[in-house]
Amino acid sequence: MPLLTTLPAPGTRVRVTQQIPHTDRVWTRTVEGTIVRCQQAMTGSWFAHAKDDRLWLDRMELRLDDGEIVVLNLDQYTVVEPVNGGSSATG
Repeated sequence: MPLLTTLPAPGTRVRVTQQIPHTDRVWTRTVEGTIVRCQQAMTGSWFAHAKDDRLWLDRMELRLDDGEIVVLNLDQYTVVEPVNGGSSATG
């Protein structure tokens, strides 16, 4: 699982590739945008012996080129790559 401390800083343009493995195939989705923020967020799911007895997920918010905000749950199948062109001034 990606560690939030190793991800690029907010304002960085990134390409995020996520995969969902299945028995006979893999679904792959790639999205490109500017990082708005990365944080651990609590879900509504209960998980014994976790912080506050809740399941916490690493989440990244991206601003796409058309202004849409997407929230990605990061897991062991997520690859985050900075895109050439560096940071974006979009706030």
